[in-house]
Amino acid sequence: MKTLYLECAMGAAGDMLMGALYELCPDKEGFLRDMNRLLPGVTLTAETVTRQGIAGAHMRVAVHGREEGHHHDHDHDHEHHHHHHHHRSLGDIREMIGGFDLPQAVRDRAMEVYGRIAQAESAAHGVAVGEVHFHEVGALDAVMDVTGVCYLMHLLAPEAVWASPVTVGSGTVRTAHGLLPVPAPATARLLEGVPVVSGDIVAELCTPTGAALLCAFADSFGPMPEGVVRGCGYGCGTKDFPRANCLRAFWLDTAETGAGPNDTVTELKANIDDMTGEELGQAMEALLAAGALDVSYVPLQMKKHRPGALLLCLCRPAEANRLAREILRLTSTFGVRRTDCPRYALAVTGDEVETHLGTVARKTGTGWGIVKSKPEYEDLAAIAREKGLSLAEVRRAYERAR
Repeated sequence: MKTLYLECAMGAAGDMLMGALYELCPDKEGFLRDMNRLLPGVTLTAETVTRQGIAGAHMRVAVHGREEGHHHDHDHDHEHHHHHHHHRSLGDIREMIGGFDLPQAVRDRAMEVYGRIAQAESAAHGVAVGEVHFHEVGALDAVMDVTGVCYLMHLLAPEAVWASPVTVGSGTVRTAHGLLPVPAPATARLLEGVPVVSGDIVAELCTPTGAALLCAFADSFGPMPEGVVRGCGYGCGTKDFPRANCLRAFWLDTAETGAGPNDTVTELKANIDDMTGEELGQAMEALLAAGALDVSYVPLQMKKHRPGALLLCLCRPAEANRLAREILRLTSTFGVRRTDCPRYALAVTGDEVETHLGTVARKTGTGWGIVKSKPEYEDLAAIAREKGLSLAEVRRAYERAR
């Protein structure tokens, strides 16, 4: 399985992510050619630089020959120079990206990233999403960064994307909103549920664009999974720090190890003997709605011969603390046990199958030389209800069409 692992020990910014992925791209000339025809007067170039003795790619965006300032996004500086600000709305950005001569999937993903940023800005600054005006992240260099990362992800087509815990830095950063703490409020919103560390460098290391791109593409955050290294790319920021200002991207072949887990999930457990079936059902629904990967109950015979249930909640490690609190809030238990479990997992993708009865979503898992798929039950059940058919009849229609 082709797995991409992003090492964010020096944070994440749009140009650094693009540089790291660019180094892994087999057709670098083709990528630059496609990017340089998107916006008149805007050019993207890649140059090799060194940071603390490590060579990597630094991506430069110039508008009519003048390099953009890269603000929040590239040099990890504390200044967001106001003369570079472009007050574009989400609609402006979507219109711009929608006109790019790139695959629709790339444009859709770039718009999704900006949608994430708009939601975070809205929550952080108390304005409606429609009233959000992008300052630093609306500049043309940031648009090129977001689009470039989305295009490179499309070209590389990893089956799974992992990322390390993110170093966010500390101190303050000057923005169009004034002097803000690091991580900036919008960045903090974007990183909800993601493992982070401040580190010992006083600077903004993770920017809003970097955070949005990580959250849009990473399937999981944690240590590097076991695998065979097939390539490594370095994306460099502008500024020099005591440590190399680079983001690393590893191409891993996790299928060829054959022996080690390639994922980590957290199992939260609690024994319960004083809740009704309806109350347990409501807790299950609420936990799933809150982001649990799975929730189940196992019958137990507990002390004083009371029948009970073992609650099992699977979640991402980054979500464990939040969901443990939800279990304590939603159930009668006084304690929740936690186990972090290495897991053997297939890479999951989704598509749709058109049947003569209607459209059915399909989930496909691949890895270790295995390919398997299954239809989504909710779609089968919805068609069965609508057509007055049995579930078996709808499933047979799906099997004939797939």
